Amino acid sequence: MNRTAVRTLAAATALAATAVALPSASATGTPATPASGSVAVTASNAFLTSALQSGIAAVPLPTATGSYNSGTGATVTFPVTGGSASLPNFYGTITLGGGLAFADALTGKFICFHQVSFSGENQELSAVPDGGTTPVNLFFFGDNTVGSGAGVTPQTLTGDADIPADGAAYLDSALHTSFFTANQVVGSLSVSFTPAH
Repeated sequence: MNRTAVRTLAAATALAATAVALPSASATGTPATPASGSVAVTASNAFLTSALQSGIAAVPLPTATGSYNSGTGATVTFPVTGGSASLPNFYGTITLGGGLAFADALTGKFICFHQVSFSGENQELSAVPDGGTTPVNLFFFGDNTVGSGAGVTPQTLTGDADIPADGAAYLDSALHTSFFTANQVVGSLSVSFTPAH
């Protein structure tokens, strides 16, 4: 065997030994299973009718999805992409994929939101308007909120979906409308979250 072949074989053996010696992803603290779940906002048929009569419509943006049920209304679902939170203990933030666009057919204005997240502390869904840097609180849990107990997986929260005062003011200003009001009841809000492990 010539010297080049011997050196190549030695290098390959050393590389293989190094690869075997490297710790696995789980040993370095990287979770084997990423965070998962979703946050869904359902607009009741009563809210949809009122909004459409005022020229207001909302559309999910990828990777959020939309669906409609004649009994419950229109639902936008945002997939969990990460974050760390304990919903029963009211702390942490869940990051979500997708976005949401609002449009007003009467004024011709529209606004798109991305960087969606859910605050375990404030129990609010917020998003950043395109071109901006500051999150806007769009929905929060109103009455009838029910959550899973500590230690239960997935962690869940369900209840009424309301629009907070700051979110209503922002949407009214951006769309040049007066449709949105503080504590306006939209429908229902539900969160399902399994932390990374």
